[in-house]
Order: sequence, then structure tokens, then C-alpha cells
Amino acid sequence: MISFFDALFNADFPFIRNALLAGILSSVLFGVLGAMVTVRRIASLAGAISHAVLGGIGMALYLSAAKIIPGFPPIAGALIFAIISAGIIGAVSLKAKQREDTVINAIWAIGMSIGVLFMAKTAGYTDPSSYLFGNILLISKRDLLLMAILDVFVLFLAWRFYPQLKACAFDEEFARVRGVPANMIFLALLTVTAAAIVLLQTFVGIVMVIAMLTLPAGTAGYFARSLGGMMLISCGFSALFSAGGLVLGWSFDLPVGAMVVILAGIVFLSAGAVRVIRNRKHGG
Repeated sequence: MISFFDALFNADFPFIRNALLAGILSSVLFGVLGAMVTVRRIASLAGAISHAVLGGIGMALYLSAAKIIPGFPPIAGALIFAIISAGIIGAVSLKAKQREDTVINAIWAIGMSIGVLFMAKTAGYTDPSSYLFGNILLISKRDLLLMAILDVFVLFLAWRFYPQLKACAFDEEFARVRGVPANMIFLALLTVTAAAIVLLQTFVGIVMVIAMLTLPAGTAGYFARSLGGMMLISCGFSALFSAGGLVLGWSFDLPVGAMVVILAGIVFLSAGAVRVIRNRKHGG
């Protein structure tokens, strides 16, 4: 096997350049949305949405293979399930908090089960693991274009509504008193996160996308002094982990998605350990 950097500039390996570009583009979504998901402590909600999209993928594969809706793309089915899941979870979270955990777990389990059932009835062999764990080397130019469009959209929303996002993230009740539409912002955040999850699952897979929405942002939280700083640092860490995981995965012939998440997890745990040691020394 040739080295990663030789492959990167080799005309016979365009998928390597697509994978690296996908890592850079996805770092914007992981960084900005991950900071909001981490600060607002809604990782479990995002986790339920990320797993429920398997139901939409399975449905699209079945309808397409059965010629009921020929050419139905899996990403469209995933997006449908993601938006529906975000709407249900968001409504329950706002109106019936005592049932929130039960509904989140139900959406999580039902979505994945529907996906497995549809795939079992789909003609031909369908491997659920390819969607659960992703394959960055299969990133298409269409995926890159969609990521770039969503990047621009998310950056615009973060810039335009930063004061409202910051107010809701740190003191939601105070934000409501000051006239900020906190419920609408919460539902919009869930919806945009759901759309991003559909695209990002192609990169690291359904199982690992939630890890990349929380680990870079969690690491950035050790260094950042504001929400904006956390977003910027988280984007940097996400790009570093994505590129590093790609290089390690290619060099040692290992799944890239898994390497990206392992690298992010090691840095997060190491940063946490360093923080604990420093605090103890300072306290002593």
C-alpha cells in the first residue's frame, strides 16, 4: 500500500481527496452544532435522532428495491425520519418533560428496529453495518456539495442568531423573560441538527456521529471562555481528529470512522485528566 500523502496527490485515488475534504467540511457542523448540543446537554436527544434515521434508510432501500418508488435515495428516507423524530422529541421535551426519557428511548429503539425490518425484507443483500459505522471513502461529490451548503447555512444561523443562542444556552428562563423565543430556537436547533446528522452519518456512521458531536466540543470546553470560542476551537479539533483518523486509518488499513472517534476520545480523556491533575496541584 502506498503512503497516505502519496495517495492524496495521486490522480488514481480521488476518493482520498474527497474524504479529506469531507472531514474539513464536516468539522464545521461537528464544531458549531456540537458546541450547542454539549452546552445545552441534549446529546441524548441527538443520539436518538441519529439512530432513528436507520428506519428511513431501510424504508428507502425497500421501496426502491421493490419498485414501489424506484430510485428512492436512502439519504431522503433518512432525512424524513430525522425530521419526524426531531419534531416528536422536541414537542415531548417542551410539553411533557416527565416522559422525555421514555420517548427518547422509544424513538431510538423503534427507528432502528424499523430499519432492520425493512432491510430484512429488501431483495438482495443489505449490510446495516455500512450505515451504522459509515465509510468515508465512499463520499460522493453530491455529499460534499450538500455538506458545503449546510455549512454555509449553519454558519449564517450561528452568526445571525448568536445572542439568542447564547442566552438560551446558559439561562433559558432569563432568555424567555427578555422576549427570546426559546422554544422556537430549541426546535430549530433540533431540526438543523437532525439534517446535519443525516449527512454526517455518511462520514463516521450512525453509531459514531453522536460521539463526534460531543467529543470535540467537550475537549474545546476545557480551553474556551465563551460559546463562540468553544465553537471555533471545536471546529479546529474536529478537523484535526478527522484528518488524523483518515491518515491512521489509511496507514494501518483500519476503519476510518472508528479511528476518528478513538482519536477524539483519547484527546478528550487526556485533556480531562490533565485538568484534574492541575486542579489538584492548584488546590494543594
